[in-house]
Amino acid sequence: MAETTYLEAIRQAMFEEMERDLSVFLIGEDVGLYGGAFKTSAGLLEKFGPERVVDTPISEIAIIGAASGAALMGMRPIAEMQFIDFITCGYDMLVNFTATNRYLYGRACPIVVRGPAGAGTHGGPFHSLSPEAMFMNRPGLKIVSPGTAYDAKGLLKAAIRDDDPVLFIEHKYLYRRVKEELPAEDYIVPIGKAKLRRRGKDLTIITWGAMIYVADEAADALAADGVSVEIIDLRSIIPFDEEAVLESVARTNRVIILHEAPLTGGAGAEFAARIAEKAFDYLDAPIKRVASLDTPTPYSPPLEAAWLPNKDKVVAAARELLAY
Repeated sequence: MAETTYLEAIRQAMFEEMERDLSVFLIGEDVGLYGGAFKTSAGLLEKFGPERVVDTPISEIAIIGAASGAALMGMRPIAEMQFIDFITCGYDMLVNFTATNRYLYGRACPIVVRGPAGAGTHGGPFHSLSPEAMFMNRPGLKIVSPGTAYDAKGLLKAAIRDDDPVLFIEHKYLYRRVKEELPAEDYIVPIGKAKLRRRGKDLTIITWGAMIYVADEAADALAADGVSVEIIDLRSIIPFDEEAVLESVARTNRVIILHEAPLTGGAGAEFAARIAEKAFDYLDAPIKRVASLDTPTPYSPPLEAAWLPNKDKVVAAARELLAY
């Protein structure tokens, strides 16, 4: 069986869901004739036509607004942000209208807002955002961030079938770098369920998205010194698998929370607080966060590399905890 890239897994998920359900359609900038800025929708226009693969003007608030209205009328739109950074232009519609519908009216609003996120591709401050923390404090939205091709396909299918709005954060650094064999049969990855990526006994790293590979590198480096690291890939940020997190902390007694967004106000702060509230008695050292620096993303490749979390930063944090 041929290996499937992370990008192709996303395209397959949209293709299969559009074939399965006539209410599913794709809307966004350049998603049709051009096939998407990164070619995630290549071939969809030819298969499904312009009524289900809809090119739009450059207006994210219009894209999210049109998709939300269609969702309230029984459709299941996938709204693409050409870069996830530009979701800020549709923030008002998404958090004040789309997210509140279930609470206000009891009506499902099954919209998926997806797009390329993250740094590592020298995109500078306007094309490198990791936006999860911006939306965590708005009840009504679900947020997922897959790190593997399997999870990208399974989570996108689950998001499309979900009756609540889902923010689907796909890391563009992974698009063509990550490959794996995918099942031929239909499958989904449940939203809200973490994955135990690596079992260990000395320290837990909680992470998601592209940072799972940084965690892998750090765990391998520490293993050379006899340190056993457990890695929890959250996959879903809201809702998140609190049970898996707390069980892991209870096993290892030390925890690092690793994420790509800047440290201050990042999603890791919420997970740290939850662990402190509910698993304090299990901790043998303070909770440690490893994240990007509190600046806009640099454009310069050497500066961007210094800005991002990496293996050495995680290993250093782990050694601090192990020596505490």
